[in-house]
Amino acid sequence: MWRRSAVVALVVSGAVAGLLSVPTAVAVFSAVTATTGSWTVVDNFGVGRLFAWGDNTGGQLGLGDRLERRSPTQVGTTTTWTRIAVGRSHTCARQSTGTLWCSGSNVYGQLGLGNTTDTTTYAQVGTATSWARVIAGENHTCATWSNGTLRCWGRNNAGQLGLADTTNRTSPVQVGNDNGWVSPAAGAEHTCAVRRQRTLWCWGSNAFGQLGLGDTTNRTSPAQVGTANTWVLPAAGSAHTCAIRKDRTLWCWGSNTSGQLGLGDTTNRLSPVQVGTVNTWVAVTAGSAHTCAIRNNGTLWCWGNNASGQLGLGDNTNRSSPVQVGTATTWATVTGGATHTCAVGAAQAVWCWGNNASGQLGLGNNINRNTPTQLPGVTGRPIASGPTASSVLLIV
Repeated sequence: MWRRSAVVALVVSGAVAGLLSVPTAVAVFSAVTATTGSWTVVDNFGVGRLFAWGDNTGGQLGLGDRLERRSPTQVGTTTTWTRIAVGRSHTCARQSTGTLWCSGSNVYGQLGLGNTTDTTTYAQVGTATSWARVIAGENHTCATWSNGTLRCWGRNNAGQLGLADTTNRTSPVQVGNDNGWVSPAAGAEHTCAVRRQRTLWCWGSNAFGQLGLGDTTNRTSPAQVGTANTWVLPAAGSAHTCAIRKDRTLWCWGSNTSGQLGLGDTTNRLSPVQVGTVNTWVAVTAGSAHTCAIRNNGTLWCWGNNASGQLGLGDNTNRSSPVQVGTATTWATVTGGATHTCAVGAAQAVWCWGNNASGQLGLGNNINRNTPTQLPGVTGRPIASGPTASSVLLIV
């Protein structure tokens, strides 16, 4: 949840969040609080057990092996998990103690353990107990501390760590001196984050304009996106970015080869462009080349690449504008994977659809689905995948 001088609430699940006038299902996860002063991040999910499924080639599920799982499988016996992030072949999770743990591929140091050795079980990142939010790109990781500072590590070929160079890091390194970072998001090789003043900053790969800076030049340090101070939440895909402003409008930019910007065409954009005229968006997530978002009436909308049915529309046709997924009005949170999507609906039921080659839909098989399909007997709170991921984490 965010706090500011108006009534605002955010629902955070991996790289997604909801705000203002939330539907009943969202209210399960958040409270609405009116306060004065600057914006801060508050954990609002409680704690729970960690379940994982899907691709496990890097050991990213933390189950002690590299075997894919086609159904949700509990990770260890710990019951204090609160935050989760999923990269291509690595995952990270925060415990209620404020400690951070990562598992999986570590070729670029993306686990933050001071080396490049893979691990198939969760290993603690240092000894800090002040970790707040964590995000994972394809091969890099960033996380905020409770004091608002931001740290990044892993692959840095495009400057996605924001450290003014392109040198990989195997341990967390603070990004600049600012202590106002509140909402980060990671794409394949770019990173964006909102500061407490509601300004938006992006850095890393910019080949398709995904940094929103009006050009295609990479940045190795955080660069402000325009001058607006109304940004609330960014979501990053492989090479595109979307973000919700405090007036609940949705803006997207970057690669648009499959219509993932939702602008009615397939033309790339180098700067933020508003998606339609709707001002009721409360949550957004970005997959590799598709985007999904929830409105304040609990409806779910998706657009972009649909080759594997990841839009949930009953077919495999791309869409270049938002299209409603079914008729349900109880969607609470949604997370996009590389070519699949999962979401939490009424009564915290979990639904997934799209590519299922690695069992990432959690349905016990490898059959793709092009409409939302409920995971039998599975309920949860935060759920997370990532724009280059075929794995899913869920806190129950």
